[in-house]
Amino acid sequence: MKWIIAILILSLLILFHEFGHFLFAKLSGVTVEEFSLGFGPRLISAVKGGTRFSLKVLPFGGSCRMKGMLGSFDEEEDGTGAKEPSEEGSFQSASIGRRASIIFGGPLFNFILAFICAVIVISVVGYDPAEILYVTPGSAAEEAGLKAGDVVLRYNGDRVEIGRDISTWEILHDYSEHEQIRMTVLRDGKKEELQFYPDVVSRYMLGITYSLDSPSAVVEGVQSGSPLEEAGIRPGDVITAIDGSPIESSGDMNRYFEAHQMDGSPVVLTVESGGSSSEITVTPARRDNLSLGFSYNLGRVKISPAGALKYSLIEVRYWITSTVRSLGAMFTGRFSVNDLSGPVGIVDIVGTTYEEAKEEGVLMTWMNMLNLIILLSANLGVMNLLPIPALDGGRLLFLLIEAVRGKPLEQRFELAAQTAAAFLLILLMVYVMWHDMVNLLQ
Repeated sequence: MKWIIAILILSLLILFHEFGHFLFAKLSGVTVEEFSLGFGPRLISAVKGGTRFSLKVLPFGGSCRMKGMLGSFDEEEDGTGAKEPSEEGSFQSASIGRRASIIFGGPLFNFILAFICAVIVISVVGYDPAEILYVTPGSAAEEAGLKAGDVVLRYNGDRVEIGRDISTWEILHDYSEHEQIRMTVLRDGKKEELQFYPDVVSRYMLGITYSLDSPSAVVEGVQSGSPLEEAGIRPGDVITAIDGSPIESSGDMNRYFEAHQMDGSPVVLTVESGGSSSEITVTPARRDNLSLGFSYNLGRVKISPAGALKYSLIEVRYWITSTVRSLGAMFTGRFSVNDLSGPVGIVDIVGTTYEEAKEEGVLMTWMNMLNLIILLSANLGVMNLLPIPALDGGRLLFLLIEAVRGKPLEQRFELAAQTAAAFLLILLMVYVMWHDMVNLLQ
């Protein structure tokens, strides 16, 4: 079932995108020869209004093929690099402005789909105001004047409208004990400017990660250079006792650590590994960590219908800017190509989200699916606007060059650029799909 839902969601994204091209082509008087969902041989096909509508074998992808589009045989060059006059109703016969609107129509409709879904989600479950929930007594944040109930308007120079704006900043940036946290907050209708440095908190740690959702206290990760790594603990090992106290679950281990703060004294762990049990003694290492001294809201709050429309626009803005910033982070090295997801990864994410949401009931399942559509549709719109030949953004770039030059580029050059870019994009997609498959199998 989850695979069917994933394919339906991807098909919806593609249909909306291609329908944007289709609608603006029709409004511009350009003939649409075929509007299809999928690739490969046709399964179902019908002609209406001069356009063939097709459903093809492979459900991923789609097309809106227009008369006279680059790569078709509706026009020829005269041998000097100039194009012969195009037929009436062809893409090339339309003005630069109309052609630009046709190309931009696809990404635009992805943003429209994201907005429609956002209206539904926010109307039902609300939005996440960027409100300060708690300030640690004695922290630098408290001394700077931060109070619970403050609403964050700006955070380290970035505009903040929802709580996720702060969490996204944290994902894309690192805190430093030598860099101030700068905040603009709204309190009792007045803006307050605050600056403070993060607190440095020293803790003794073993250097492992584990999940509270796990029924047993299984080690999920071991920090490089930590005491447990030096003791030979590896991911997959299970901790069954700490200093003689039985540990039956990850929850037991979490409660033990909360009740017994480590002070640098040796700790005896009973560990099951490879079917055998052994005791090891490790000495926790002291680690200096940064503490912000406050927590902020990421939960949803109900809002009026007018507010739902406003925050639906903000929701779409959030996903567009998050996508752009994430792409920028790839160029700075913070993210890599391995952080990308292709169709296989997306289907897995959709399927996993569906399976987890089912336990919360039908309503929350729908809300989670709509949230995924918002994210994926906004991402698809942004990715298609990248100025890369073979993408909509690349076509818009060629139209801009044509407008500046007063004449189009030679068709052979444009076609060569699009072919080369398409080849590179296919290579990237194959690599991403291979990486997704490896992760899925693991």
